[in-house]
Amino acid sequence: MTSITLQLRRLPHGDALPLPAYATEHAAGLDIVAAETLTLAPGERAAVATGFAIAIPVGYEVQVRPRSGLALKYGITCLNTPGTIDADYRGEVKVLLINHSAEPFTVQRGERIAQLVPAAVQRAAIAEVDVLDETVRGSGGFGSTGR
Repeated sequence: MTSITLQLRRLPHGDALPLPAYATEHAAGLDIVAAETLTLAPGERAAVATGFAIAIPVGYEVQVRPRSGLALKYGITCLNTPGTIDADYRGEVKVLLINHSAEPFTVQRGERIAQLVPAAVQRAAIAEVDVLDETVRGSGGFGSTGR
């Protein structure tokens, strides 16, 4: 298994919080916690502070993904999922949470709110053409291959 090093700078409001960490030996994502306490009303969204900034090696991104337990039990998930943190970003990592439930939900400081998953980035070159090759699907859009 390949690994990379993410440099992490703890911000003042992240003092005493646990660093991002894998919950189990084979976990794909590093659990991260909230650096603030706030209540999300039904339908409300917020950028929740984590209290740290990271430096990602060139050629990688870090994806921000929701925690399945929060989604199942409370209807709390991440917007813009997976969110991408680019290798040249040095600001605070924030998590865009939304409350899809009918009840208010309080995010507690120190509570696990999301996962970070490092991923290799492949850059693409664009080649403008007059015609694209034909496929069975063709230009069929959303839902065109199923019910």
